Amino acid sequence: MTTETYPHIETTKDGVPMIAGTKTKVVEIVLDRLAHHWDADEIQRQHPHLAPAQIYAALAYYHDHQGEIDRDIAARLSKVEDIAANQADSAVRAKLQAMGKLP
Repeated sequence: MTTETYPHIETTKDGVPMIAGTKTKVVEIVLDRLAHHWDADEIQRQHPHLAPAQIYAALAYYHDHQGEIDRDIAARLSKVEDIAANQADSAVRAKLQAMGKLP
């Protein structure tokens, strides 16, 4: 079995793939691609601290580990939904609802 290496990708001790030398997670680049349909050039414009090679490495890593990263994204979304469901309405939201501005 061959092991792929990604020269611009490091994995933290917790198993989180990161762009080497940065604090940017691979999943952040993947979400930019999936959510906004940005190509590598637009991702680079939005993250000027990243080199194109780092972005392409992150996207290649995603394609080689798509199931794993997709499960991570689903877990993150589930956590956000749980947090949102357990939040009490704010005073501002209640006021806007009373004014008929929100459902």
